[in-house]
Amino acid sequence: MANLDSIDRKLLAELQSNGRITNVDLAERVGLTAPPCLRRVRSLEEQGVIKGYHADLDASQLGFAITVYAMVSLKSQAEADLRAFEEHVNELPEVRECHMLNGEIDFILKVVSQDLQSFQEFLTSKLTPAPNVASVKTSLTIRTSKHEPGVPL
Repeated sequence: MANLDSIDRKLLAELQSNGRITNVDLAERVGLTAPPCLRRVRSLEEQGVIKGYHADLDASQLGFAITVYAMVSLKSQAEADLRAFEEHVNELPEVRECHMLNGEIDFILKVVSQDLQSFQEFLTSKLTPAPNVASVKTSLTIRTSKHEPGVPL
């Protein structure tokens, strides 16, 4: 875990809220001048605390009308088999998140698709027949009432 002071935390909160803020505006908001602010941000990037900057896109406006969560159980939980599944999933652009779980389900995947028919095709041609997959249970998202990337700072 990174050793962060209160200014680092303020920087991170501001950047998490608005990744496009200028360095001058960021420095002003956290009480620094621009050069030390930029040095701190670069240091946080180099430490891996800041992993990247991304635009938050509206999936439905881009033709991805549905989001499905797929709970995947594998036949084997040997490390090589887990890694092989993760590598397979990393090659599937429809899978936006993949989390290994503790319990009955081995992985939960967040999958976006244009419609139910294209999701069904993805499920039957790319996910279910993947090596080592024992079962896949899916839940279609009806509504998203909160979407807050990041962490509470």
